[in-house]
Amino acid sequence: MSENMALGANKEHKQYHIDLLPGQVGEYAILPGDPGRTEEIAKHLQNPVFVTEKREYKTYTGELLGKKVCVMSTGIGGPSAAIGIEELIKCGVHTFIRVGTCGGMQHDVLPGDVVISQASIRSEGTSYEYLPSGYPACADVTVITALQEAAKKAGLRYHTGVTHCKDNFYGQTEPDSMPVSEMLKSNWDAYIKAGCLASEMEAAALYTVGMVRRVRVGCVLTAVWNPELHKAGIAQTQWLDNERAIRCAIGAMEILMR
Repeated sequence: MSENMALGANKEHKQYHIDLLPGQVGEYAILPGDPGRTEEIAKHLQNPVFVTEKREYKTYTGELLGKKVCVMSTGIGGPSAAIGIEELIKCGVHTFIRVGTCGGMQHDVLPGDVVISQASIRSEGTSYEYLPSGYPACADVTVITALQEAAKKAGLRYHTGVTHCKDNFYGQTEPDSMPVSEMLKSNWDAYIKAGCLASEMEAAALYTVGMVRRVRVGCVLTAVWNPELHKAGIAQTQWLDNERAIRCAIGAMEILMR
């Protein structure tokens, strides 16, 4: 494999992992993790068309306000998310909104609430191959402002603040089964005391790439469940519908386009 093909530097070649050419996407992208959500999100665009699927990267392209928008899944976790956004940037995308799910950490983050991630705790590995320890992973302020405006306009119950990004899902949900359980639980409790809203698995990597590559990245999440409510014995129902976060992302993208 040539260096150009490996890096996606030659525009005559498709990007190696996402299987896309610059002309197949516009300048705006919505990034779910789950490939199964791409079609659901694409239905909110005008003239959506399936483009390609390779590995965890499934892509549709449509339009908003006459401008091309792609919807591409990134899979689970930071490494695949970073690869996906890197290659979309090479295709000419400059504005990204992640649409995902999370687990609530504060008692007022209820299943079904929308969480707008302002910055992400870097409890993962990918971001450390971009930025040194201690440097924050932050969303673009224009994207966050647009997401807040869209949430208000849609009448959604939402929260804005810091979220937590991890590599090990079961380290969060089953910490006692891990040899480093005391560290995991101590950090988790500290994050809650500091006001962290929710936990997910991709935002820190996406924000870090966005900061380094000088593109706009934001993230809106649906709270599926709140383990802290469960620990407190407070009844809740798992929320599996991502429509609220999708509507928030679509509305925000239109605001950014205007």
